[in-house]
Amino acid sequence: MKPILAMPMFDPKGNLFPHLKKITVQLKGLFKTAVISISPSMQEAQKEYVHWCKGDPFFHIVYLPDQLPVGKEFAILYQRAAERASPDQGIHLAYIDRVAFALQSDYAAQFQSDIRELKAESLPLCFERSPTAWETHPQNYHALEGMATKAGELLFGKRLDFGWCHLVVQGKELRRIMPHVHSSGIDMVAEMMLLLKNDIQNKEVDWLAWEDPFIEGTDAAELKAEREKSRDETQKRLSYVVSALQMISDAANSERRIQCPTV
Repeated sequence: MKPILAMPMFDPKGNLFPHLKKITVQLKGLFKTAVISISPSMQEAQKEYVHWCKGDPFFHIVYLPDQLPVGKEFAILYQRAAERASPDQGIHLAYIDRVAFALQSDYAAQFQSDIRELKAESLPLCFERSPTAWETHPQNYHALEGMATKAGELLFGKRLDFGWCHLVVQGKELRRIMPHVHSSGIDMVAEMMLLLKNDIQNKEVDWLAWEDPFIEGTDAAELKAEREKSRDETQKRLSYVVSALQMISDAANSERRIQCPTV
């Protein structure tokens, strides 16, 4: 049984829908359907591409209200994807820019192989950035996200990617956890990881190399240097990491109270 792909489609600049169109044939070879979320403003901004998606039964469109926080948008998308999946069917929670880069780069063969070879017994699985992939990212990205990963390792004895880019979960598991995901921010992905932490498996992959230079059509070294110097970029990621660290701490304290109840 082919898995399902679930991706939010936020594309105000029109950078992503053209890539989606380019890789659709490849996606159809890997997935049964692609569940994508689109807001009213996105329908207006990308009329032609949304019309194209509507005309292809491979795509199942989740229509979102405008002005929703990103965490709520993701939650609705993931809930709808879970509803469409059979209990044992894999659902790939991914981002169009990451997938488009992987399929249009030298990593395409490995990406497709990793998707096709994935077995039910390996789920839930987090495809995480390998050291080679992290090397392509700005250093501030790695340093900050690494703080959350290290905290999880110290508290739970397991390496966990709280800023994951590609997570694969069976339908029944996604239906189980989504009612317990409450954050309205992007830190909801960390909340999901905490709910899966006891069972999650990891696989490091090079195809999660930094995708922004490819999507934006810019020089990778120049963009990397620009992002590393940007205080706004660092602050944006720090805000997420601080929230994730609080979640990790709260989860560890909750486990400790359960293991050592007061008399």
